[in-house]
Amino acid sequence: MIQHPAFKVEEWSVRETKLHLDVLAQTESIFALSNGHIGLRGNLDEGEPHGLPGSYLNSVYELHPLPYAESAYGNPESGQTIINVTNGKLIRLNVEDEPFDIRYGTIHSHERELDLRNGVLRRSVCWTSPAGQTVKVTSTRLVSFTQRAIAAINYEVEPVDTPMRIVLQSELVANEEISTKQDDPRAASTITKQLVSEENHAKGMLGLLIHHTQESGLRIGAAMDHVIEGPEEMAVDADSSHDIARLTVTAQVKPGEKIRIVKFIAYGWSSLRSRPAIHDQVIAALSAARLTGWEGLLAEQRAYLNAFWGRSDVEIEGDPQIQQAVRFALFHVLQAGARGEHRPIPAKGLTGPGYDGHTFWDTEIFVLPVLTFTQPSVVADALYWRYSILDQARERARLLGLKGATFPWRTIAGEECSGYWPASVAAFHINADIAYAVVHYVGATNDLKFEQEVGLPLLVETARLWRSLGCEDAEGKFRIDGVTGPDEYSALADNNVYTNLMAQLNLRAAAEAVERHPKAAHKLNVKDEEVKSWLSAAENMLLPYDKRLKVTPQDENFTKHEVWDFSQTKKDDYPLFLHYHYVHLYRKQVVKQADLVLAMQLFSSAFSAELKARNFAYYEPLTVRDSSLSASTQAVLAAEVGHLQLAYDYLGEAALMDLYNLEHNTQDGLHMASLAGSWTALVAGLGGLRCQDGSLTFAPHLSKGITRLVFRICFKGRCLLVEIKPGEASYRLLDGDPLQTWHHGQKITLSTKEATTRPIPPIKAGAPPRQPAGRAPAHREAVYDSSSGSSNSMS
Repeated sequence: MIQHPAFKVEEWSVRETKLHLDVLAQTESIFALSNGHIGLRGNLDEGEPHGLPGSYLNSVYELHPLPYAESAYGNPESGQTIINVTNGKLIRLNVEDEPFDIRYGTIHSHERELDLRNGVLRRSVCWTSPAGQTVKVTSTRLVSFTQRAIAAINYEVEPVDTPMRIVLQSELVANEEISTKQDDPRAASTITKQLVSEENHAKGMLGLLIHHTQESGLRIGAAMDHVIEGPEEMAVDADSSHDIARLTVTAQVKPGEKIRIVKFIAYGWSSLRSRPAIHDQVIAALSAARLTGWEGLLAEQRAYLNAFWGRSDVEIEGDPQIQQAVRFALFHVLQAGARGEHRPIPAKGLTGPGYDGHTFWDTEIFVLPVLTFTQPSVVADALYWRYSILDQARERARLLGLKGATFPWRTIAGEECSGYWPASVAAFHINADIAYAVVHYVGATNDLKFEQEVGLPLLVETARLWRSLGCEDAEGKFRIDGVTGPDEYSALADNNVYTNLMAQLNLRAAAEAVERHPKAAHKLNVKDEEVKSWLSAAENMLLPYDKRLKVTPQDENFTKHEVWDFSQTKKDDYPLFLHYHYVHLYRKQVVKQADLVLAMQLFSSAFSAELKARNFAYYEPLTVRDSSLSASTQAVLAAEVGHLQLAYDYLGEAALMDLYNLEHNTQDGLHMASLAGSWTALVAGLGGLRCQDGSLTFAPHLSKGITRLVFRICFKGRCLLVEIKPGEASYRLLDGDPLQTWHHGQKITLSTKEATTRPIPPIKAGAPPRQPAGRAPAHREAVYDSSSGSSNSMS
């Protein structure tokens, strides 16, 4: 675990003031840079030592067989795993004849900073070699938001006290060796197949490598160009081989002089374009970057982020640690999708190989709602990717004997990559999760052109799935049996409430979209009878209720099962799925991640306030949070039912999941859903934001640890600012036409002329719920020491 105070608590940066090799892999994930197309882990510039090298391109993967003890109809035959592509980050340094390696010699200082305002990773080192030469090394790295194919590095070396010979080697390296010793099934699969070289070139300041994958047939190009400044006499040589392109710069440098390399790196890939086309693509990208220059790239990066933070920032007073964490979270969520452009947003973004680089339902339910209110264009792109794999989803449904489209539980390129049926492929809710994201996006943007061209086909084909998957029972209720909801410890359940509510929304939304776009619906062969059947299924959807307990069962039989014996479960037995067979988990009342509680968050109006409180109290003692997806959802409902300290505690867990490696797997990449969840815990939890039927409502309440909360959101072409203090909330439009919204059920109309302020009514909560033994979230009590620059918050 990364321990306090691994990072200084600062508002706009994550700063490491001392290098700790034992947590190098975790910090490589935290310091990763990406733009949704390119992802570079925060490896040291020199390449070694490293925890896990990583350079990724969105949707570049290799195929590998999925072995089964016994074959079965419909099982996927191959999996897809993200691969480490050509590494362009490398700049090796030799001081006299000594390689710069922080494991040798003496480190006088070593600092790294992820600058959230400027979108760069900075590093500064003062090092004395074993032979006694001392140098200062500084570097700044960026992955451009404005030039999608470009990353760049500014690397400077300065002798401290004596003249010395400096040799810099800037490289492109393919087929790096990677250690993959992992016992956790969530880690990436081992890919032994190497990239196959097609072209290598090095001349002057330029180097280029083109490779292709052996099985997936993807062609990858990487190229580099340089600007070098230093003493008048420098020797520059270039060479290349199949897997390496190298530029070597040699100079005699005096104290007071510097040698500086600006390295521009371009990436491109395609499953269709030829080798010459890829060659030209990366060379063209380099030409544009050279024209812009290093300072130009920095200026573009800052301007892009200024615009983003201007409409998306969250300000917190009272807990600087959470302030830092939520900005860190928003920055990485932005990085995950900003320039994905019709590509998926993986569960780990492009920060590491965890989950094989796959995309799950995390994107639609946890990440896209945040981006809908902060960077809506990214949402349209991510949903367009779902539209682009619609034919594969239709084929999957046909294979399963169903109508419409069955989207994969986990994938990179569109094919189902999970060979495990009960807890994954049976989670049909992924289809309605996609529909939910469409409805949420259109409701928040009024983007009817998107709805007609992209949203309508997604809504129609997923509605067709539900109508063929479910059936009417003898009482006329529409049932959806044998599915897995969000809780993966309750597989193949009948009438999972979350799934049924999602399907109900999906069916109704499809019918409404057909009515708005009749010509487009006609092209999809939608008939009036079919729409009537959707509406009938939605109207008669079975939503179980346990009259004896007066709670909503997670599924039809959940509350009838034996409760898991938590008193006999040791602390080291969590997560349970690594220590108990599913024969035990599936038959007990134990919840891996919020399921029914998530349903109450997304479908707030479907439950009365009293029922929400009873349900929350019932499921808290059963939920073990063996998933990073849970804490933010529990924070939202804890706040809604009045347990504000508990909401604060869960907020801390969601926000610090990766910064403090709470799940002990940050080394494999960041948890995009939990990062997004820190925003959700603040804005939907303490801010009380709900968006249903195209309208916003607010019901804010602050926890004691936070004395002021300010957030900005985009909604229907407007930017809205909300400021919450103890006892009152203020709302103001920063731009756009007047907007009608609700504050604790009271209708208010907002304009740009002045803020509207309303008192926050007191909230009365029931008895504090208990959690399973040893699974309560860490208590937060913000006590900030401004003199030390560190937070003593308990977390």
